[in-house]
Amino acid sequence: MSADKMGQTGVSVSAVGNEARNAYVVEQITATLIALLEERSLEEISISELCTRAQVGRASFYRNFSSKEDVLCRRIRHLLAIWEESRQRRGGASVSALVRSMFAHFEENRSFYRLLERRGLIYLLEEAMLASVGFDPEGPKEAAYTSAYAAYVLYGWAVVWFRRGMRESADELAGMLEAAGL
Repeated sequence: MSADKMGQTGVSVSAVGNEARNAYVVEQITATLIALLEERSLEEISISELCTRAQVGRASFYRNFSSKEDVLCRRIRHLLAIWEESRQRRGGASVSALVRSMFAHFEENRSFYRLLERRGLIYLLEEAMLASVGFDPEGPKEAAYTSAYAAYVLYGWAVVWFRRGMRESADELAGMLEAAGL
């Protein structure tokens, strides 16, 4: 590749342009799917309609996602990654602080998580929560069972909380978990 097509970092300028275009496509598809979910169920939304409304081609959709559920799973993983980065910056936190911060994260993203719950898609959160606690069924048995326990307790509490309309605060939920000895 000629020097004029290389950026200062040695990365192809066209590669950077492709990354930016791809990020735009992913964001357009994600935002459009969330907007469409406000109107109707996932089953009622076709990929063709999604692409048309997002103003991207079907090939762009399939280059980035395997399904409509994949779009939502990626959004969940993205949001949880932001939460995890924030949590790690704050340092070694107690279980209570971890729970408080996770539910505060859900509160901050209330409209998205409530939308998933309303549309019967909150189950998509399960896999992301398992990953967020480092669940590995093939790892040492104590770690596998402990991480599964932690993830499913948090997931179960989150599902109940969403279904209850997120009435309790993150602090109240953390206190309830502590009082329950969890």
